[in-house]
Amino acid sequence: MTTPYTGQGPDQSGFFGKFGGCYMPESLMPALQDLEHAFNIIRHQPKFWTEYRQILTDFVGRPSPLFYAKNLTAYAGGAKIYLKREDLNHTGAHKINNCVGQILLAKFMGKTKIIAETGAGQHGVATATVCALFKMNCTIYMGETDIQRQQPNVERMKLLGAEVKGVRKGRGTLKDAMNEALRDWISNVDTTYYLLGTGAGPHPYPTIVREFQKIIGIEARHQILLKENKLPDALVACVGGGSNALGLMHPFLQDPDVKMFGIEAGGKGTDSGEHAASITKGRIGVLHGNLTYLLQDSDGQILEGHSISAGLDYPGVGPEHGILFETGRVTYAAVNDEEAVQAFQLLSQQEGIIPALESSHAIAYAIQLAKEMQPEQTIIVNLSGRGDKDLDTVKKYLAGASA
Repeated sequence: MTTPYTGQGPDQSGFFGKFGGCYMPESLMPALQDLEHAFNIIRHQPKFWTEYRQILTDFVGRPSPLFYAKNLTAYAGGAKIYLKREDLNHTGAHKINNCVGQILLAKFMGKTKIIAETGAGQHGVATATVCALFKMNCTIYMGETDIQRQQPNVERMKLLGAEVKGVRKGRGTLKDAMNEALRDWISNVDTTYYLLGTGAGPHPYPTIVREFQKIIGIEARHQILLKENKLPDALVACVGGGSNALGLMHPFLQDPDVKMFGIEAGGKGTDSGEHAASITKGRIGVLHGNLTYLLQDSDGQILEGHSISAGLDYPGVGPEHGILFETGRVTYAAVNDEEAVQAFQLLSQQEGIIPALESSHAIAYAIQLAKEMQPEQTIIVNLSGRGDKDLDTVKKYLAGASA
């Protein structure tokens, strides 16, 4: 049996076992090496982490609460369900944790322009927010499809002073936005910092993003011990690129009794060809500079992902999730669009909390999981974002379903 991975990666070449690495054009290698060097300097400086935590406290509003969802627990019947309320962060999602860390890193490196990609718009809003705070020029790449379904976030980015560049190539979603951001970076690497928003991409980005998102799990561990006097029995988080899941899970990886579940977007069904379940239905390949699980055809061409949630339709997953899957430390499953919309409505009505559609995938799975567990057991769900941005999408979906 394979020994479970407990979070000790990556190695010096940026690999988590066989996953990860840095498969990028030679023109970007010096920039990535400079980034790694700068990160390795600041990560060992207490004054850096002091500033990071101060901004998270005074600007973001951390720590985010750990909320006992008693009504949802009663509805499910079984284990207690706790929600890690990342939706209450300034800008409405977990993305701001990473953006605060990376804008400080960009400042340390002397960069003057920030570029980023976004799908659901939450990373774009968070990036535009920290750029406003630090008075840096900001350009956000966003697929045209996502611009149409996430219009409120587009307007927020513009209000914050960012330039939003629509991407028409491909399906006009997150993968295509990431491609364009990388092209921009290649052309302007000397002055530009690429603020990548997910746990994927070339080394050292998966490590950088994870380290800035670990605050979620560090807080949750402390909070659950205060509330229950024991560690949780299970953790549940949605997985697109996978940063919110890693943020919650990483501080628990060395606790073998804590089971972990990563929930991918099942779209219209994992056998329909319209989903974004990269681990559940994908194969290993290279995309955006790292070796990981991807949605591919028989010729190895990258397929388009589909999800009702704009933040989960990426056709790949961060490389650290690859080793977590292969070693069996995390169990991965898929929740489809219909189940996610039902959970979106259910949490809103049961607890007065409107979750992001991304987070709704995790909520749907947690309800089923709770039913299989005992009342004295506990589940922590990462409520990674709030659902204001998704109201129009859900409205259209329900109208179509009832037609």
